[in-house]
Amino acid sequence: MLTDIEIAQNAEMKPIQEIADGLSIDATDVEYYGHYKAKLSEALYQKLEDEPDGKLILVTAINPTPAGEGKTTVSVGLADALRQIGKKSVLALREPSLGPVFGIKGGAAGGGYAQVVPMEDINLHFTGDMHAITAANNLLCAMLDNHMQQGNVLRIDQRRVMIKRVLDMNDRALRNIVIGLGGKVDGIPRSDGFQITVASEVMAILCLASDLEDLKERLGKILVAYDLDGNPIYAKDLQAQGAMTALLKDAIKPNLVQTLEHTPALIHGGPFANIAHGCNSLRATKLALKLGDYCVTEAGFGSDLGAEKFFDIKCRCGGLHPDCVVLVATVRALKYNGGVPKTELTTENLDALKQGIVNLQVHIENMQKYGVPVVVAINRFASDTKAELDFVQKFCENLGAEFALTEVFAKGGAGGKLLAEKVCKTIETKPSKFHMMYDTNWFVKEKIEKIAKEIYRADGVTYTVQAEKALAQIEALGCDKLPICVAKTQYSLSDDAAKLGKPEHFTITVRDVTLSNGAGFIVVLTGNIMTMPGLPKAPAAQKIDCDKNGEITGLF
Repeated sequence: MLTDIEIAQNAEMKPIQEIADGLSIDATDVEYYGHYKAKLSEALYQKLEDEPDGKLILVTAINPTPAGEGKTTVSVGLADALRQIGKKSVLALREPSLGPVFGIKGGAAGGGYAQVVPMEDINLHFTGDMHAITAANNLLCAMLDNHMQQGNVLRIDQRRVMIKRVLDMNDRALRNIVIGLGGKVDGIPRSDGFQITVASEVMAILCLASDLEDLKERLGKILVAYDLDGNPIYAKDLQAQGAMTALLKDAIKPNLVQTLEHTPALIHGGPFANIAHGCNSLRATKLALKLGDYCVTEAGFGSDLGAEKFFDIKCRCGGLHPDCVVLVATVRALKYNGGVPKTELTTENLDALKQGIVNLQVHIENMQKYGVPVVVAINRFASDTKAELDFVQKFCENLGAEFALTEVFAKGGAGGKLLAEKVCKTIETKPSKFHMMYDTNWFVKEKIEKIAKEIYRADGVTYTVQAEKALAQIEALGCDKLPICVAKTQYSLSDDAAKLGKPEHFTITVRDVTLSNGAGFIVVLTGNIMTMPGLPKAPAAQKIDCDKNGEITGLF
């Protein structure tokens, strides 16, 4: 079989205006970035304001494993399959970050014959959104340091600067640095550090803002530092929000591309789910709901991270009402959760499957707690046996979840027809009774404990001294009535990546808490999660190349 990039490079794409025409989007609302990608204008929102919303389908997954689950691949394949059974579907996904592309995870454009294209563009610079977010964030940091250099009228305490610079690359050497060295004209020396761009509050703000005016207001609310008396300093105090908005005026517009089967795809925004809120932009999702009868979107990593934040942050912020959850798993991943080494996952092992399927059980039950019907999508591999698949199907049905096999990686939309039919039938026969997990008016610790006990199945939560101090500060600012965004390992329901399956008798340790005031949520840092990842020993970048004709190889 061809590699993902070879399949993508051999695809016959339609000019992007043809994709827009299929959605009845006028050419005046399409801003071209070459032949096959475009941004959609601000005016399009007003034109579609009174159109009814389509059905909202969230694709999520079990905790990720080295065996692979294929959540984005299923999202793309499901959107294609819905078109194949006569439904008007629109896909809404996150933009890939360069960090994983050159690191260990690879890109985020799907795989096999269920991809979005142009694959290389989407995984690399795309339309420049990531760069604009990076620039806006770092402009704010530069203005902060410049203010301290130029007299410090606001009396900013250089020991209590909250904002960090960002870079859309995995670079552990930048986690903790000292800036301002050299001499008097080189700035005020202080400790600083970088986050990856997708962990930036500016990214979160872009993904939750309703329009440019809302974007500017949210940017102005970013907590950047405290003064020498302990009073908060916001971006608006530095008069930074106007220039930041200018840098983001195009980045806020959703990007239109297509799948290999020419299904329209809106790809916009890309916060990670393990360190941020893990969902594509609210604007793209809302636009997809207006443009299609079915919007297929995804949330990052397992449902304990991405889906929880999709429901409790994104849906709360945007007034969204999901109609169905598609929960992706593989037999291989479930056996891995049951203790089978990666090298032995292709051998039938019902005992290990029975041990590991408890991870799937937790994710099904968690999604049902939100009142949304669940369809389990098993990404089928050739090594899966009938006995294994039959066991998983019966297990899911006993929990009240629908079940469907998918082969979209190998067959594209045709391999997802059964899943598409099950999703449509579920939406028709099991109306969603969606509700949030918690009330934002609760105390912060109550909200954290609710997530920890209900979603992670922890016995309780403990806090470091630093976390307690940070919580007290947030409460003193009157910002405690906000949703919670937990930064946690994606590999386990607990905060320990080594605990697979369904961990028991554990507590979640909160080591720090930060305020994303502009985004409108409280970030809870658990375990040893890092907001600036590092590259692996053998990064994917070593295998990526570009020849004299500009042909890229090695991208996946």
